[in-house]
Amino acid sequence: MTIQLSDHFNFPKLLRFTFPAVVMMVFTSIYNVVDGLFVSNYVGTTPFAAINLVMPFFMIIGAIGFMFSSGGNALVAKTLGSGNTLKAKRIFSLLTYACFIIGLTIALLSLLWIRPALTALGIEGALLEDAMLYCKILMPAAPLFMLQYLFQAFMITAERPKLSMIITIAAGLANIILDALFISVYGWGLAGAAWASVIAMAIGGIVPFIYFLFPNKSPLRLCKTKFYAQALLKSCTNGASEFMSNISASIVLMLYNYQLLRLVGENGVVAYGVIAYVNFIFLSVFIGFAVGSNPLVSYQYGAKNSAELRNLFKMNYTFIILTSVFLMLGAEISARILVNIFVGYDEELLNMTTQAFRIYAVSFLLAGFNIYSSAFFTALNNGLVSAIIAFVRTLVCECGAVMIMPLFFGITGIWTAIIVAEVFAMIVSVYYLKTLKRKYKY
Repeated sequence: MTIQLSDHFNFPKLLRFTFPAVVMMVFTSIYNVVDGLFVSNYVGTTPFAAINLVMPFFMIIGAIGFMFSSGGNALVAKTLGSGNTLKAKRIFSLLTYACFIIGLTIALLSLLWIRPALTALGIEGALLEDAMLYCKILMPAAPLFMLQYLFQAFMITAERPKLSMIITIAAGLANIILDALFISVYGWGLAGAAWASVIAMAIGGIVPFIYFLFPNKSPLRLCKTKFYAQALLKSCTNGASEFMSNISASIVLMLYNYQLLRLVGENGVVAYGVIAYVNFIFLSVFIGFAVGSNPLVSYQYGAKNSAELRNLFKMNYTFIILTSVFLMLGAEISARILVNIFVGYDEELLNMTTQAFRIYAVSFLLAGFNIYSSAFFTALNNGLVSAIIAFVRTLVCECGAVMIMPLFFGITGIWTAIIVAEVFAMIVSVYYLKTLKRKYKY
């Protein structure tokens, strides 16, 4: 039986509805890691470092898709909750077309600025050429990458979370299988990893597009639309926090790479690359839960159902707190095993990365609370507060900490920067949750 956005939810029902989104995001994070895993073990540390240096630029492109996905999804779900299904379909269609056009424009322009941007970071020689090879294959797929992010969220608002999960798993399996084939069998190296990712993005972006293009039983489908300038602006401003989080993450990653190259060298970049990959897998649980539960919050907010909104608020934060403890303990216990998958071939690198990840993993206790708090206000269509939380968490605190703390604590200061950032972000999150409780009646 299909669970609808308008239903009353208890905890088991909430978990059933959000489980596909959690699995979807975890699987997305895993198959994004696969490129690095195969390259690190079969091609070498320099190509692996090249992927880590390129990734911030591609994350910026994904940030735009995530902005339309989160901000637009909240608006569409709220519009459905208010009973205006036709307008919801038109806004959804407008966002899809806009996302594709912007992605296509970025794809055409990106190859012009990527080499100067990499050179400005001090990257040169074999590392620069490997990074450029990866970019030349991956960057033209920007529209597919953005649509993949967009449809992952809108499939849930369309009350088809299981279908979204199936498509994501299919894309992920394709990436994993093709990585193994292209890299370890055909010996295509870094190019093979890039092509595997492009094909996976095509599956994740095109298949749901076809689903929404034809008549279906969901509340959403692609149709002729109008230019709703206000809706487009609202989607962008409401999704600004997610955009800010992704942009900030890219900037933070560049700063980490800069500091590590300066203090440790290429091995430092490799170590942080491993941590970033594993960190993304753990945090994807929180992101997936937010993606899965936010349409429920937006719908009930649009329907002005305060009782159900309070019910969702209580259950959602219960899940986040319990999961945070579980993930932190799991990360500490499994740190060496996870790191060994990437750099087991180098004992010194393995030991350094394991120690760093165990420090970094303490942040999981707080990260889920802050990630969900930002997403919760996006669901309530309050993009400003959501953006402030995201801005403080990443761009202000983490950027500041990663530049300042190494002055006092050396390399340890880099690994603890995230903990400092999460503490300050949690203070801001709690402040806004208490201050705005009466306004939104949660």
